[in-house]
Amino acid sequence: MSDVSKLLGELSGKFVLGVNPYVRDFAWFDLWSKPVGLLSLLAFLRQRGNRIALLDLLWEGRSKPLSFGRWKTTQTTLEKPPPYQNIPRRYRRFGLPVADFMARLKGMERPDLVLVTSAMTYWYEGVFETIRVLKTVWPDVPVYLGGTYVRLCPEHAWRSGADIVQTAPLSLPFTSPAFDLYPGLQYAVLITSWGCPMRCSYCATRLLWGSFKMRPEAELEADMEALAAIPSLTDLVFYDDALLLNPEERFYPLLDQLQKHLPHLRLHTPNGLHVASLDERCCNALFQAGFRTIRLSLEGLDDYTQANSSGKAARRDYERAVRALFKAGYAPEQIETYILVGLPGQDLKDVKRSIDYVLALGGRPKLSEYSPIPGTSLYETALKITPAIEKEPLLHNNTIYAPYVAGAPTPETLQSLKERAKGKTSEETLTKSDFSK
Repeated sequence: MSDVSKLLGELSGKFVLGVNPYVRDFAWFDLWSKPVGLLSLLAFLRQRGNRIALLDLLWEGRSKPLSFGRWKTTQTTLEKPPPYQNIPRRYRRFGLPVADFMARLKGMERPDLVLVTSAMTYWYEGVFETIRVLKTVWPDVPVYLGGTYVRLCPEHAWRSGADIVQTAPLSLPFTSPAFDLYPGLQYAVLITSWGCPMRCSYCATRLLWGSFKMRPEAELEADMEALAAIPSLTDLVFYDDALLLNPEERFYPLLDQLQKHLPHLRLHTPNGLHVASLDERCCNALFQAGFRTIRLSLEGLDDYTQANSSGKAARRDYERAVRALFKAGYAPEQIETYILVGLPGQDLKDVKRSIDYVLALGGRPKLSEYSPIPGTSLYETALKITPAIEKEPLLHNNTIYAPYVAGAPTPETLQSLKERAKGKTSEETLTKSDFSK
């Protein structure tokens, strides 16, 4: 296990470039995605007396504004890699065109060190391409690679071309992320805790963060003060997996601080909220504070899905939460409910029932397609069904794993479930063979 924590912790007087790499996939949407870990590390290095710069290839390739501060980014159609040859979808690179990336690098001061981050395991092709371009322009500049993909697939990540692969968690203090490196930034991210108290069988949060830890209030206030200094900011996003845990001690005091420092921002929770905490008081507080995007974690009603999801969403809690959110003033289109589909061993009839249940309550179901994540307990089940996922992270892709790798549900049935989630039924496509799997 390689670890450069000591080296970075002692680094001073250098010029360090951080790079958020390309994404190569069938689709990519700006769901308020920013490389918070990289930005925090850059801020720490700046405090140590280093000069820093950022090249976020998704941000630099932005092409069209979307709602709530988000952007579309430039996309380039590519030849599909061998594992995807039979997938009837276009494969694309998302981000700044390569020629423009190279021109930007050639026009910059040569850095002493480049830090590249990573996210999804199945986005590694974008990471590798980013490093190839960096090494073409600056062959002698050391490139350090870190991030989620590296932590989950450490041996595979050594193929990236990076000089160092940071496979261990960095043992450096978290510093308020350097969002000021983005000119004209409209949304930022606030993280109030690390990890999650749940032990869902499909989730890697505990692998990445260990035990659940709440960040001190003083740190959060420092983050908010830094964000308040960015005049272009209009939206704030929470990445927490358990934002509403112990609301009296954490969430309600947080709302007071938000009102003090960032009263003008629209707020969003793209990660699913735990419905057990969503009583009338909490829902009213969310609405009054300016939370405009609400996502709920239901996952599924059946015993199998509930067991794999730590039993975090009882029916009575979900029903109370939906009623309370509507009463607080939310419209149905502001509230989406995550329902898992494609879990190994899942009965698709239960997915259909969960969709209908959410629709009957006036909610908006949002299907969340399963991705096998190395190290999780459900990954071991998936590995028995589809052994090829062990050697090829491209097959972890949630767009293709269930319908094209595991074959359950079929592409046709998955599409019919998506249509059902939009309130359109198509019973003729829900085949008997699909629902027996």
